[in-house]
Amino acid sequence: MEQSKKNIDIIQQWDINNTWALFLDRDGVVNRRRIGSYIMMVDEFEFLPGVLQSFATADKIFSKIIIVTNQQGIGKGLMDENSLNQIHDFMISKVKENHGRIDKVYFSPYLANSNHLMRKPNTGMAIAATKDFPKIRFKHSVMIGDSATDMEFARTLGMKAVFVGMPEEMDVSKELFDVAYPSFFDFIKDLNAIVVNL
Repeated sequence: MEQSKKNIDIIQQWDINNTWALFLDRDGVVNRRRIGSYIMMVDEFEFLPGVLQSFATADKIFSKIIIVTNQQGIGKGLMDENSLNQIHDFMISKVKENHGRIDKVYFSPYLANSNHLMRKPNTGMAIAATKDFPKIRFKHSVMIGDSATDMEFARTLGMKAVFVGMPEEMDVSKELFDVAYPSFFDFIKDLNAIVVNL
């Protein structure tokens, strides 16, 4: 309970309103990860508990909702962009059916060792988002992710950084994020309570 109170105090200071943007990693935040492998077809894509409800809530809070995801399975030749687009079309349509919204999905097909600008923790996907949505301001954006690279991405851009999962298990430094939550659902629940009470 004490940690939850600390998180709420921090989030209240952000003063989020409907001009803000929400950036999310995909695997481990929106859908269940395949440990040691990749989501290569629609049948393997499984929303995490509460995620569809969370998108519906986020739709009422944020001006833009953006997915930024590293997908080096393409670079490794294990899948192609067409398969990935089918997965993302499925994800977007299910979110929409449940009264939520994803404004755009950006993905990086590049290998981890390429250090490509478009691969997190580098900022290319966020820069691309500002070209498509010029009103996005990184200092008025939240990034939700489950890895150090997601948090580094957020920090470099000046976004608020929300870690989902157990940072100590993932060896993610507390310096890299503002708040930690068990899930996207838990973060949005607290945020919605704050916004509703403003």
